[in-house]
Amino acid sequence: KAAHPRAGDLSFPTVRLEGCTQCKRCTVECPFGAIDEDEKRFPLFNESRCRRCGTCMGACPVRVISFENYSVNTVGSQIKAVEVPDEFSEKPRILILACENDAYPALDMAAMNRHEYDPFVRVIPIRCLGSVNTIWITDALNGGYDGVMLMGCKHGEEYQCHFVKGSELGRYRLSKVGDTLKGMNLETERVMDLEVAISDIATLPQKINDYAALIKSFPPSPFKGF
Repeated sequence: KAAHPRAGDLSFPTVRLEGCTQCKRCTVECPFGAIDEDEKRFPLFNESRCRRCGTCMGACPVRVISFENYSVNTVGSQIKAVEVPDEFSEKPRILILACENDAYPALDMAAMNRHEYDPFVRVIPIRCLGSVNTIWITDALNGGYDGVMLMGCKHGEEYQCHFVKGSELGRYRLSKVGDTLKGMNLETERVMDLEVAISDIATLPQKINDYAALIKSFPPSPFKGF
């Protein structure tokens, strides 16, 4: 069984067909070629190839792909459950979506070694940067978060993504978030993408602190309290 290495998830992605627009983004972006098309041009999953990375879920513009215990709604609920300080408290709230293959273990080991990072940060683990649906970012910013940092594996010459090209695909999608931020009259620097190796135990907290200092230099999010 090709269980997800960290989550141990044995479920396969499912598609709510009545909402599918047949855009083929999931078919094209799957790193393992696990998605074909049926006779009606809907996604057809090859379970023997699927590694449960969630890249298809992140690619879906209408959010109809989900797993039994990992979906756009489950992560979205976690984001909304975090307490966001109001505009009068002068306390920022920063969201980190951390890949649970390298970035999240690096954060865990940094804490075990007593490396401190900004207390206004809240971390939510994700399966892969490729599984990030951009609605999570817009929902977080609309909910009053002052900044969003995304941590994924390195790609390019130092490629180490556990799901072949998940982090690369995720970063390609994130490159388009700037227009959304401008439309919201927010600084584009409020959303940051960081490449992390599992060995970055000593340096990662400082990178978080540097980003937190940048966020604190901006005015509080105008969406606080809404």
